[in-house]
Amino acid sequence: MAKQDVIASLDMGSSRVSCLIGSAESNGSIRILGGASSACRGIKGGVVINILEAAQTVTRVIEEAEAAAKAVVRSLYLGVRGAHLKSFNNRGAFNIARTDREITQEDVQSVLSNAKAVPLPGDREILHVVPQGFSLDRQRGVPNPVGMEGSLLEVEVHIVTASSAHINNLVKTVNQAGFEVADAVYGLLACGDMLVTPEEKDLGCLLIDLGGQSLSLGVYSEGYLRYSKELPIGADFITRDLAIGLHTSLVTAENLKKDHGVAHPSLLNGDNEIAFSGVDGRTPGRIKTSNVMGIILPRVEEIFSLVSDDLQGSSYADVVAPGGAVLTGGGALMKGISEAARQVLDMPVRLGMPHPDFFIAGDEWISPTYATALGLLRAAQGPSWNSLSRGRQVARKRPMWIRRAASVLEDLF
Repeated sequence: MAKQDVIASLDMGSSRVSCLIGSAESNGSIRILGGASSACRGIKGGVVINILEAAQTVTRVIEEAEAAAKAVVRSLYLGVRGAHLKSFNNRGAFNIARTDREITQEDVQSVLSNAKAVPLPGDREILHVVPQGFSLDRQRGVPNPVGMEGSLLEVEVHIVTASSAHINNLVKTVNQAGFEVADAVYGLLACGDMLVTPEEKDLGCLLIDLGGQSLSLGVYSEGYLRYSKELPIGADFITRDLAIGLHTSLVTAENLKKDHGVAHPSLLNGDNEIAFSGVDGRTPGRIKTSNVMGIILPRVEEIFSLVSDDLQGSSYADVVAPGGAVLTGGGALMKGISEAARQVLDMPVRLGMPHPDFFIAGDEWISPTYATALGLLRAAQGPSWNSLSRGRQVARKRPMWIRRAASVLEDLF
């Protein structure tokens, strides 16, 4: 396979780093060649807090993915999230003064430029401009006006802004690891384009991406993203509750959550006793699965209560009821969490699994854990939003020629 056919994504989540490497097939699907994922102590809530630790994790994860894929990554699509991301809706207008009045792609770019011409603090920048539909001579509901005639072109947009410093630190982390960033993408957008069906977007739907230390919300209505929000809470809070309640380590608590955690009483099958070790790694302990659930439930209810409160405050609560909610992210894998979300939010909830027709991949990759990384690979083929972060490069700690030379030597020997 030619190396230029390789595309790579790096999901810098709220507490984990995940990389997938794939190649585009002739039928439009993406073949997953390999991947890797690891917890990262240098990232908290999607923000770099220790660039050295984060860069070391990025290097390790990408190189593990390269080894599995038997491919070399030069540039990648970077997924970002975190409370520093803010969004709002805006409108733009553009008068067509030409005699032919036929809308061109340049006119569309002009009206989008007018829509994003908003004052921002000096430490913030626009990451994405997501069109929500065009109007032509006051006629709303035009999905693509190119080729049509009119005098007044208008557009409604959803604008995602980010902290320039936090984005630059993420890019610096990747550069220090020896890789280039092709584009920085809000992970929620990548997930939404892949997981939410056109019917759900049209009816009204809520997308919930439950990460380790942050939760991303997206509201779709009439075919477009209308609202997005980052909440500073996630599945790692459940792990910490277990660690504190059982006087054990975070690693042991995470294993207990994955292997025995239940987020809804209806799915509690028996009441077995579980053995575990204390925080020192030696002191034995025992607990029943019902008691584990008793620690988990309050936090799960709090998470989805915060989602419900934010939704009510956004004025979009009514529009998502018909389509319900799509739950994804690594936190969505805990047993019973979809049922808990359904009860608290009082709406249908389904697990957001990447459609198998989009990818040629092993079962380990077709998972909510890798939803953002998979969505980034699809975004590389042409996103449905305007991305304004291309070309952001910082001096790399490891020159790319070293990696290329190593790749050539590996091919020779």
